[in-house]
Amino acid sequence: MNTANEFEWLRAGLHVRFAHGDGPVKLTRLATGPDARSAAVPSAIVELFTDGRMRERNTQIYLHSAVGVRLRHVEHEIDGNELRIRQRDDESGIEVVSRFRAAGPGVQITHTVRNTTGDDLVLTTVTSALVALQGDSYDLLWGQSEWLGEGRWKQHPLAEVLPDLNLGFHGQDGRGRFKVTSHGAWSSGDVLPTGVLAGTEGPSVAWQVETSAGWHWELSRLREGVTLGVLGPTDIEHQFAERLAPGEEFTTVPAGLVVTDGGRDAAFAALADYRRAIRVRRPVDDRLPVVYNDYMNTLMGDPTTEKLLPLVESAAAAGAEYFCIDAGWFAGPEGWWFSAGAWREAPGRFSGGLRSVVDAIVDAGMRPGLWLEPEGVGVASPVAQRLPDEAFFQRFGKRLVEGNHFQLDFRHPAARAHLDETVDRLVDEFGVGFLKLDYNVNPGVGTEVGVEAPGAGLLGHTRAFRDWLLAVQARHPRLLIESCSSGGMRMDYGLLSVAHLQSTSDQQDFLLYPPIAASAPASVLPEQAGNWAYPDASMSLEETAFAMTAGVMGRMYLSGFLNALGEEQSALVREAVVLHRDRRGGIAASHPVWPLGLPGWDDEVIALLLDSGSESLLAVWSRGGAAEVALPGLENRRLTQVYPASLPGWKVREVDGVPVLAVPSGPSARIFAVDSD
Repeated sequence: MNTANEFEWLRAGLHVRFAHGDGPVKLTRLATGPDARSAAVPSAIVELFTDGRMRERNTQIYLHSAVGVRLRHVEHEIDGNELRIRQRDDESGIEVVSRFRAAGPGVQITHTVRNTTGDDLVLTTVTSALVALQGDSYDLLWGQSEWLGEGRWKQHPLAEVLPDLNLGFHGQDGRGRFKVTSHGAWSSGDVLPTGVLAGTEGPSVAWQVETSAGWHWELSRLREGVTLGVLGPTDIEHQFAERLAPGEEFTTVPAGLVVTDGGRDAAFAALADYRRAIRVRRPVDDRLPVVYNDYMNTLMGDPTTEKLLPLVESAAAAGAEYFCIDAGWFAGPEGWWFSAGAWREAPGRFSGGLRSVVDAIVDAGMRPGLWLEPEGVGVASPVAQRLPDEAFFQRFGKRLVEGNHFQLDFRHPAARAHLDETVDRLVDEFGVGFLKLDYNVNPGVGTEVGVEAPGAGLLGHTRAFRDWLLAVQARHPRLLIESCSSGGMRMDYGLLSVAHLQSTSDQQDFLLYPPIAASAPASVLPEQAGNWAYPDASMSLEETAFAMTAGVMGRMYLSGFLNALGEEQSALVREAVVLHRDRRGGIAASHPVWPLGLPGWDDEVIALLLDSGSESLLAVWSRGGAAEVALPGLENRRLTQVYPASLPGWKVREVDGVPVLAVPSGPSARIFAVDSD
């Protein structure tokens, strides 16, 4: 019901209410519908901090900002799936337009700050999303990550990370916080930009920060609940500051927010539907092809004609639809790292030239792909001398060097023009249909060129890079793009909303891959989770099936010396590819479920269900001794083993309707079809 000082916004699966008057606009209700229980207690929808004044009270939290408490409602309007709220602080002359865009069951939130004064204004921090939640009956889920060990989720009762301080006795809200903060340009290099408060007695809330620049989210105690703050780059954490001349604007990075009446898995399911809703999709994305890549545990950056041709033949025989030549196709004898950046084939590397290998890929019925690291230029590359200094990241007046690479700045037209020429040439000359775009360095807080602080330079670059990706796809609508960053070091929906595929890890040990692959759908849509499947001739048949299972349960990313496999191993590979190709439509509509909980790094038994009703698939990996494992949450659902057909089946029995698996000692894995309940 809308009144003079209250209005509501109702969309499918989402009911939000706001109030205003003698104070800033507050969000007062967040629920799945008009009759559902609200997760929220009243709180301001935005806080912003400037160079002049920070907070109105002592606290470590991004709350009670001097400008934020003075904001007052001017107007609001609903335009289709978007709600816009305009507020103004008459004392400072700052205006804020808050945009709430409905996406699936969730909402994408941004705020645009406008300087309406006659003087410059310096912003140091603006929240992307802010909501206060009722009570403290939640489990907090958050994730750590690193190279080779992506997606290690933690689950704690909220009271373990935010202790009960008896704030009512003190008559004040808390000043401390539980915080999760990114580091540098790897948006998921340390921690994940996603979190969940799973309600144990009421609704659950999940969120994500959608940027490849700096980000931060935090939880803090209120007397009557807990505040969630979601932010992009900040002054304190990321050396961010944005100077606005009179009339200029700044828009925050997007934050995604979902609410659900269920628990952990329901929250992640809602996030999956939200992620599908915000993706910029093209018809070519919906083909979901199987890609073979020659890198992982195979050529490792040293491709030649003689090495590639047997792999091309065996990849096509296994059922791959694309073949990507990874790093090294451009490299001379000195190696592929120091000289990268010109993106032209290395003379003498390919007998008959790269064209002959591409022709072999096409003749085998596959589309060709190539590896690029578009943002990097090796210190020995001729491009480093050809482009101006302003086209690169700089700190303290010098080009920034990290890992013997310069970092291109896509805000500069020369940087974009260089990569536009590269991509257009590769597509025109070789018919490239797939680009694996890698990012193997973390250049730190950003660049100081043309900005008030380096964190703003990094944000500007990442936004320009995303725009460049969209422009490339507009020019080449049949081109698929993978986002890879030393595996999963930049796994955010600033990029993933415009990319086709995300490599989930560089982990080469097939025994360590299951916890990465099984947890990936918490961060990435299953149909975007590029899980490596790299069988090897040294593996037993059980180990081969184990190595292939991860690929089936996401996006199949084939690798390995398939030409060296025995016939029984090759049959297991082909069987997995056929299963994946047959079920990929269902995978692209599925919700992740973890019957045994999100996997621990050392768990002996790991389970992932991709639930899509009648096409659901359950994978179970064994890395320890034999055990009987109950699968709660799958009551009265029938399990039928569908992979591998040639190896012994695992016995399934029911106890009070709950499936119980007889899991043998590992390494061993099975995939089951699960009937809808």
